Amino acid sequence: MSPESKKLFNIIILGVSFMFIFTAFQTCGNIAQTVITNLNNTDFHGSGYTSMSVIYGVFSASNLISPSVVAIVGPQLSMVVSGIFYSLYIAVFIQPATWAFYTASVFIGIAAAVLWTAQGNCLTVNSDENTIGRNSGVFWALLQSSLFFGNLYIYFAWQGKTHISESDRRTVFIALTVISLVGTVLFFLIRTQEDTKAPGEEDSANEILGDGLSAQNKMRRAVAAFKKSIKLGFTKEILLLSVTTAYTGLELTFFSGVYGTCIGAVNRFGGEEKSLIGLSGIFIGVGEILGGGIFGLLSKKNRFGRNPVVMLGIIVHFIAFYLIFFNMPNDAPIAPMEGTDNVAYMIPSKEMAIFCSFLLGLGDSCFNTQLLSILGFLYSEDSAPAFAIFKFVQSICAAVAYFYSNYFLLQWQLLIMVVVGFFGTITFFTVEWKAAAALVARGSDYSSI
Repeated sequence: MSPESKKLFNIIILGVSFMFIFTAFQTCGNIAQTVITNLNNTDFHGSGYTSMSVIYGVFSASNLISPSVVAIVGPQLSMVVSGIFYSLYIAVFIQPATWAFYTASVFIGIAAAVLWTAQGNCLTVNSDENTIGRNSGVFWALLQSSLFFGNLYIYFAWQGKTHISESDRRTVFIALTVISLVGTVLFFLIRTQEDTKAPGEEDSANEILGDGLSAQNKMRRAVAAFKKSIKLGFTKEILLLSVTTAYTGLELTFFSGVYGTCIGAVNRFGGEEKSLIGLSGIFIGVGEILGGGIFGLLSKKNRFGRNPVVMLGIIVHFIAFYLIFFNMPNDAPIAPMEGTDNVAYMIPSKEMAIFCSFLLGLGDSCFNTQLLSILGFLYSEDSAPAFAIFKFVQSICAAVAYFYSNYFLLQWQLLIMVVVGFFGTITFFTVEWKAAAALVARGSDYSSI
């Protein structure tokens, strides 16, 4: 197998591993608040929104140290250990206890920071400026395939149910825990750096992988990785991209947790509201996979760079927000266990609700594939710190969004995303224009990005 084939193999295994883990975790996040609402008449007194806020808050803080962890442990083992913590979090729902629920939320926040920093490093190590767009699209499409399988089961298993029984809950979460563990094991198939490089070929990623280094040298490089993250975080490009990244954190919270809860709370869907949560997740996945696949495959033929894709993403999201505003009751995100009988500006339409799910997924893929691509392109020499900063900003905004989702009506959540999304698009354009100018200055074809 040629070096390029081995790199592509690594990208595919990386994507498939994440697909399994996030089949479990995203399905868990999509149904968590609904399941917990059905538990609140027991000794369990947790909140799905609060748990996700804790996860993303710890996730954000942990991104400050995750490059150092990856430098010491190595990306492959970092992803394996992180995957185990994802599985433990999901397993908590088999027999929920409030203390275990929030403790697991803290640990998965730490694990997520390490997992995504190692993922960004692995993606960059196995790409160059000519393949980063394709590889970002391939990875994203495989990752978001996760939205299909768990949500498909939820749709059929919860058809017509207005209450989630203990048996229903245990069956779902035992299956999700096993699926997460399968994805964790698959990380062992990723080839090491020595396998993906030709003899004598060097790469700055060796600084992160650190194979064969003494403990003292690894610690020195861990400290260097931490300092590099802090320094990189104050560069103009990172500060501008942070606005775009902040938007992806807000809309991630909305489509992965809040919107499914809104659908499940609308009583006017006639007894189908719980199963529609699963169908919504499926169509978010369809949008994510379609966007990731198209933008990955067309990246080599795109002569206009990343800006048109991001422009498409913000237009698609604004259309989705407008339709959701008209279709969903304002109190849907914070409705009680009995749901809500209120209406917005039209009688709630199941078809429109599911169409908006597709638009949310498509728009999200536009932003995330292009952010992964531009970070891998601009910071090929500093991949772990750059991706750590990306996840730091994204996760802290997701934590804030999950916190205010406990209190804010739907209209205010949509307004916040519209404002931040508008400015995030402009700041992305600014960085992309500068990247294009730098590429042309060194004699490369702009269409290669």
